[in-house]
Amino acid sequence: MSLPRHRPFPRTFLWGAATAAYQIEGAWNTDGRGRSVWDDFCATPGKVFEGHSGKTACDHYHRHREDVRLMKQLGLQTYRFSISWTRLFPSGRGKLNPKGLAFYDRLVDELLAAGIRPFCTLFHWDYPSALFRRGGWLHADSPAWFADYAAAVAESLGDRVRDWMTFNEPQIFIGLGHGNGTHAPGLKLPVREQLQAARHVQLAHGLAVSALRAGADRNAKIGWAPVGVVHYPATAKPADIRAARRATDACHRDHVFNNTLWSDPVILGRVAPEARRAYGKLLPRYSDSDLRTMAQPLDFYGVNIYQGTPVRAGRNGQPQPQPFGPGNPRTAFEWNITPAALRWGPRFIHERYGLPVFITENGLSNTDWVAADGKAHDPQRIDFTGRYLHELRRALTDGVPVRGYFHWSLMDNFEWAEGYKQRFGLIHVDYETLKRTPKDSYRWYRKVIGTRGAAL
Repeated sequence: MSLPRHRPFPRTFLWGAATAAYQIEGAWNTDGRGRSVWDDFCATPGKVFEGHSGKTACDHYHRHREDVRLMKQLGLQTYRFSISWTRLFPSGRGKLNPKGLAFYDRLVDELLAAGIRPFCTLFHWDYPSALFRRGGWLHADSPAWFADYAAAVAESLGDRVRDWMTFNEPQIFIGLGHGNGTHAPGLKLPVREQLQAARHVQLAHGLAVSALRAGADRNAKIGWAPVGVVHYPATAKPADIRAARRATDACHRDHVFNNTLWSDPVILGRVAPEARRAYGKLLPRYSDSDLRTMAQPLDFYGVNIYQGTPVRAGRNGQPQPQPFGPGNPRTAFEWNITPAALRWGPRFIHERYGLPVFITENGLSNTDWVAADGKAHDPQRIDFTGRYLHELRRALTDGVPVRGYFHWSLMDNFEWAEGYKQRFGLIHVDYETLKRTPKDSYRWYRKVIGTRGAAL
């Protein structure tokens, strides 16, 4: 399928790529860094594919200058990274570790010198082990612990970093980390306790936004980056569009993998009606004071979208998910390839929450290697990304204020419980030698950025 050329994306649209601290930094016990729950999880036999860990990962901690040069050559306008809480506070609290802070000082300065706008995520899953032993996200003081950390980051980097996200994918670190136990810290809690942890995360978000407003530049832009749970209409019929919107907003009693449980309190200052119907008495009490703390004004809604589910309207307009046919295209992660998710997901999110949208993650895992010619060929990634960006452009045409796109990921990295089996990067990483090899998709994305999407 050949996609037609179209007019460019808006001049203000930002083109970026994303990473996360534990997935690329390595240097797990260097310069005073403390242990996180992911260090502990990786050290537990049977939890991570082939016993892999993030101890070395891509060694970005020592190679960040090389990586920033690759970003500049790629033409990135912006780069999303996260901070390791335990690099700054080895036990999660107490005295700031100056060597840990110095790394992020260097990274931010390198990015700015290269003309790349830093987008900083405060928390991408690597919770301090010392605080987990005190109760972690179930402890009533956990929001205050996170707020203190956020305030220190704002004071240290807020003079240069203007764009912030509090949390990445709370649905995952609570749902998988505290629900089915397949991610760190490996707990298998009932839904009632997962919901209690969710409330603490939402309070932590609100307190962190306040800390960033107080400590960072007064022109700072703040959002967060949850999973986008997307259902899209199987046809253009208005009834199917309504059904897809309803399914996108839905909550289900047996898990926390949804949009509205998380975002209604944080953005609208209310408990989602869908959450009240789904969870009933399992929901913790949200006081008026809680909701005021959670619902601090945000500047954008960051959303991570990889796939979606097609929906038709059934009896009485009820959403009816449509099955995928045999042989439907899938990524190496076994995720269905559904480009329409990048049109309808941002649209439904914006319609409910009224905020500008950033696509803070989108990409695919592929079976990439360095070929005999010394190059890394990944035509599937080029085709996948082109199709998804084509649909994102349709969202813009629909009137959705999409402000930017971050490809996941800049480079191959440690993919959590999957270890190094899954490769998402625009840059191939040889984990034995740590050699970086830009893939064909790297050169293709450089052209996309350089033409503001007209080359799609």
